[in-house]
Amino acid sequence: MWRSRVLAAAFVSLSLTLGVAGTSQGAGELQGAGESRAAVGLPPVVSHVPTQEKVVFITIDDGWNHDPEAARILLEKRVPASLFLLPGATSYDTGYFTALTGRTGQGRATVENHTVNHPDLTTLDAAGKDAEVCGAGEQLSATFGRTSRLLRPPYGVVNDDVRLAAKACGVKALVTWTHDFTTWGQTPATPQLKAGDIVLLHFTPTLAADLRRALDAAKAAGLKPAALMPHLKSAGLV
Repeated sequence: MWRSRVLAAAFVSLSLTLGVAGTSQGAGELQGAGESRAAVGLPPVVSHVPTQEKVVFITIDDGWNHDPEAARILLEKRVPASLFLLPGATSYDTGYFTALTGRTGQGRATVENHTVNHPDLTTLDAAGKDAEVCGAGEQLSATFGRTSRLLRPPYGVVNDDVRLAAKACGVKALVTWTHDFTTWGQTPATPQLKAGDIVLLHFTPTLAADLRRALDAAKAAGLKPAALMPHLKSAGLV
């Protein structure tokens, strides 16, 4: 199956090359009405969701640190978070995440794709992209019983070839972020959130504190955490 996906991706990649070459994009860019004609039909890259609703989107990456306090906050506050997980980070304590998703508990989180090994996808050939994106999707589906339709490209780095590979793997949108609330060495300044912002967090030892800061910032702005996919659909992005 991977061979047919790669061949299809290579064919369309040639079409893209003959049209307008894909450009690399980091976090903070949204593919929309201004995208190149050659890129039409590829899944969008979303860093902010256009919406009139007073909502914000909590997303959490990787999954290596399984902090019970962070899980308690997510469960008690019933936060509808999107978890962009690495399969290897979930394999040694799958129950931690199934409790958050509601499969065995009362959580409202959903599991999404973050590749297998967290590489810069723009540096890989078609087979490498396929192995990372489709491979992670297949592993996560086998573990959690649900097909992931969203991809967070590692480091937020994207180009049209990555979008093409994602489409071949059934991805409907590539989600980056508006603000990173993760404490990397020192606590970052807390931004003023706006409706439709996508908040990035990570499963690190500081997740509980970072999550509290994000939820407090949302409350201060009069916003509530909301499920991401329904709002992407409402905005016509997927």
